[in-house]
Amino acid sequence: MKVSVDKNACIGCGACAAICPEYFEMGDDTKADVKKGKEKVAKADEKKVKEAADGCPVNAIKLQ
Repeated sequence: MKVSVDKNACIGCGACAAICPEYFEMGDDTKADVKKGKEKVAKADEKKVKEAADGCPVNAIKLQ
């Protein structure tokens, strides 16, 4: 699974970084970023990344 953040949709609430700091961080633009090198989600981390995506109030986290 791959993960990305739609920067146009992100409102910078920080829920994803709070739920799954291993994969998400808040950027200098106050919007969420997927941490460098974490675009491809390890099988063991899929549940936590999905939880972060579900916690996004504007559905800015995209899973493929």
